Amino acid sequence: MMVWGLFLLGIFIFLALDLGVFNKNPHIISVKEASAWTGVWVTLSFLFSGVIYWLYSTGKIDNVNSLTPMDATIKYITGYLIELSLSIDNIFVIAVIFGSFHIPQKYQHRVLFWGILGAIVFRALMIFFGIALINKFSIATYIFGAFLLFTAFKMLFSKEETFNPKKSFVYRNLRKVMPITTHMQGQKFFVKMRHITAATPLFIALVVIEFTDILFALDSVPAILAITSDPFLVFSSNIFAILGLRSMYFFLANMLDRFSYLKYSLVAILSFVGVKLILVHHYKFPEWVSLSFIAVALLTGIIVSLKQEPAKNVEDKSVD
Repeated sequence: MMVWGLFLLGIFIFLALDLGVFNKNPHIISVKEASAWTGVWVTLSFLFSGVIYWLYSTGKIDNVNSLTPMDATIKYITGYLIELSLSIDNIFVIAVIFGSFHIPQKYQHRVLFWGILGAIVFRALMIFFGIALINKFSIATYIFGAFLLFTAFKMLFSKEETFNPKKSFVYRNLRKVMPITTHMQGQKFFVKMRHITAATPLFIALVVIEFTDILFALDSVPAILAITSDPFLVFSSNIFAILGLRSMYFFLANMLDRFSYLKYSLVAILSFVGVKLILVHHYKFPEWVSLSFIAVALLTGIIVSLKQEPAKNVEDKSVD
């Protein structure tokens, strides 16, 4: 329990420093600043794999699955890469939500900060219940696996529909239970208007992002449970991916169109972990196979996207 407490304490200390020191004053986060923080979080995430190895080699954490230090380390890295890759779609939706509610760039960081706090709580609950289901009912692995395969199939063959946050279930029902204003007063979530307190677009965007993250977690949590059911490995890899999501958003938000082939990487990854879950009671893939497949799928999507982009630009210029 001490390891869990120190891990959570470290997260909340950094988040407090983030909002209270590094981003105390609202400002537009430049690509340079975002890329620097993205590098920091990715580096910290991979360095934490060393902490994982140390924890599982010294027995300072409850090793519920009797993992070797190397297996635990590989599972953590694999889980982190899965969560990181599945965050790409989340970034696109966040950009649409901010655009729909006309959230100024300098206030977007505040919304994402509080959104991450909520995401940590919801992910923790979903991980807890997901692990409990898998440990109690072996059939849960087949259900989760089938769900991931269905998600991959739907992602591959369904037509892409434009997401409109103002037509979402969350927004339509929020309007029924609380006053909403289109006006903002700085970075406030609520403002006083005559005799009522109304929610600003910042708060509405926060709630919609929070519920959207829950929907994305329905994919990401079963996906990482295909790698391991060790609570600490699942939670820590998930949290590091979430913490890096903000800086990655500001880094990638204006470049998402360049990574169009990442969709197929996600399809491959979801299909692989879906099959892995379904076969878990009959055949267990070596840890290096899972890590290698996910890393190669992710890198292939990135490389192909970057190679196709110059060709696309040439075609566009020739049409002009």
